[in-house]
Amino acid sequence: MKKLLGLLLVMTMAWPVTASADVLKNVDLKGEIQTIASDVRHNTRAAGAYNSGTNTRVLAGLSADLVEDVRANILFQYVTAWNGNTQGDTVQDYWDNVRLAEANVVLSNLFCCLEATVGRQFYGDENSAVMYFGPKHYNAEPEFLAAESLDAVKLFYSDDLKSFTVIAGKTSGLGEQAGHDGASFYGMDFKLNLTDAFSAQVYGYNFRNVAAFNGQAYEEKDSGFYGAKVAFAPEAFSVSAEYARNFAGDRLVKEGHNTGYMVKADAALNVLEKVTPRATFLYAKEGFTAFGNYMPGLLVGQKLGGDIFAYSDEGVRLFNVGFDFKPYEKWTVSLDGYAFQGRNGHHAATFEGDLTASYAHNDYVELFAGIGYAKYGNDGTYKADYGRDNTKGQIGMLINF
Repeated sequence: MKKLLGLLLVMTMAWPVTASADVLKNVDLKGEIQTIASDVRHNTRAAGAYNSGTNTRVLAGLSADLVEDVRANILFQYVTAWNGNTQGDTVQDYWDNVRLAEANVVLSNLFCCLEATVGRQFYGDENSAVMYFGPKHYNAEPEFLAAESLDAVKLFYSDDLKSFTVIAGKTSGLGEQAGHDGASFYGMDFKLNLTDAFSAQVYGYNFRNVAAFNGQAYEEKDSGFYGAKVAFAPEAFSVSAEYARNFAGDRLVKEGHNTGYMVKADAALNVLEKVTPRATFLYAKEGFTAFGNYMPGLLVGQKLGGDIFAYSDEGVRLFNVGFDFKPYEKWTVSLDGYAFQGRNGHHAATFEGDLTASYAHNDYVELFAGIGYAKYGNDGTYKADYGRDNTKGQIGMLINF
């Protein structure tokens, strides 16, 4: 709590004291605090493979109307591991670890129908297997605590029938070519609501100046992925199917002879009062590359940090069966079983079982915990790196404001 108060103090001091009430209107404080602790029963080879400790991520900032139909957003990020301190830290110590996660302006009613977001921003659906830049939740591995963001221009249109997004900008962390400051990218996402229950979506994203994509090296060439998703969700059940393919070459949407692709299907049954059974199947060819946030399992999924396609050199084949149970209004308990295997099934599969629970203290505060067990197969490098099996427990708190 002292660290949080220190961060808010730094933000208050940094905000211009000369800001006039006539310039900043409808000012809102926004952000979140996630604290998560975990431990894993390590054997010799697994020592250090998983996190054992407590980490906190604070996102805090302001959103304010500048003028009519123009809103400004600024969000700071602070990530730290619990390690104790006998004397406390100086304000400068905190400030040196604060990063700018979002800084943008949003223009509404542009040309009477568009919304434009210009600047540093988060993008995508946190549950997407192919595209998400933003804060990741419930993952106890410290390398995935910091929220990723984009410097971009995004145009958005929506009505009752359809929504359309186009985006262009720069991103880091994609293995850029020497001499470049990040990968340039652009993309689009179009969603059509055919009925109240049935929707269809198509998307495509292209990256340039990426040093490696889909297992190959490129220089000033196009690389990315495109795909489609359909979803049908009446009251009794929900089903969805998604297909995506990579491309990479000297021109847009050029595919080689060994193009990576992904198929993902989800289903859930909603007819029971307190229990929701569900299932997922994922199949991906080796080399498929995307930037999603699908994390199946407290052990395997969290360690991959959303890049489930990196599970095995020969691709991945995944089965998940589980259910959500709501014994009381504020409680949700989930039980999941996973089978991870290389796409061709040449080696024994890795099996994982997870039991998780969450408690909604109120609309803004959630407490969560989980325990998972994984028995590693011979595919990939898991058995060599982590031993035969591991058991993991985690507990955490998430506050939104």
